Amino acid sequence: MTVTAVTSNRTAAATGGTPALVVVAHGSRDPRALSTVRALLDRVRALRPALPVHLGHVELNEPLLPDTLAALGDGAAVLVPLLLGRGHHVKRDIPETAALSPARTRMAAPLGPHPLLVDALHARLTEAGWPTRPGPEHAVVLASAGSRDPESRADTARTAALLAARLGVPVVPAYASAATPTVPEAVRTLTARGHRRVALASCFTAPGRFATQCAAAAPWITSAPLGTHPSMARLLLHRHDEAVKTGSDVESRAMATP
Repeated sequence: MTVTAVTSNRTAAATGGTPALVVVAHGSRDPRALSTVRALLDRVRALRPALPVHLGHVELNEPLLPDTLAALGDGAAVLVPLLLGRGHHVKRDIPETAALSPARTRMAAPLGPHPLLVDALHARLTEAGWPTRPGPEHAVVLASAGSRDPESRADTARTAALLAARLGVPVVPAYASAATPTVPEAVRTLTARGHRRVALASCFTAPGRFATQCAAAAPWITSAPLGTHPSMARLLLHRHDEAVKTGSDVESRAMATP
C-alpha cells in the first residue's frame, strides 16, 4: 500500500530532521480505549525514544487532531491512522483536518492489511486458546467495525486472507456495522460448512462498543482487541518510516490505492 503527502508548505527534507509521529485514533466513549491507546504509544516511545510521538483523535476523546496539529506549529509530522483499513476517516476526515493546519504533514497508510497486523491477530487468538494444530473443524470469523467504503471492505478481506494463510483454516470477515455479513451471519455460514469450532478474531485496536458487541456473538473463543501487542507498536513505526521514505511532496486529499 502506498502513501502520499497530505499537505505540505515545505517538505521535511528541506528543513532537516525526522518528522514527528502523530498517531490518529478514532476515539471512543469507552474509557478503556483511551487508556489502551496511551499505553500503545508508550510502547512506541520505548522502541524509539528519540522520535516525538503525539496522539490526536478524530472525535470523542481529547486531544482532538486539530489541537494536536496546532501544538506542532509549522513542524513536520507523519499522521499514522490507528485504523485498520481505508475508509472515510483515512481518505477524507484526517487529510482535510491536516490541510487546515500550519503543520507540515504527510499521511501514512492505515495499519491494515499488513503481516505485522496478522502477527498481532494470531498472537491474540493463541492467547485465547487457539490450538497449535487446528483441524478441519476449526475456522475463524474476523470481526471488524465495518464501513460503506468498498476499499475498506477490501482491506478487511485481504487481512482475512493473510490470517487464513497463517492459520491454515478458513477465515471469514464480518462487521459490526455498515457492511455484511454480521458476525452471527458469518458464524452460521461456517457452521453450515461443518466447522464446529469457530473462533472470533477481534480486529479492533482497543476495547469498545463494537468489540464488545461482536464478542457477545461468538460461539467459542474470542481474542482480545489488538491493543498494546508489540507488533502494533512496530507497525505504527513501520507506517511512519514508510511515509518518510516513499511519500511524495505533492498535495493530496486521498490515500492512494495499493
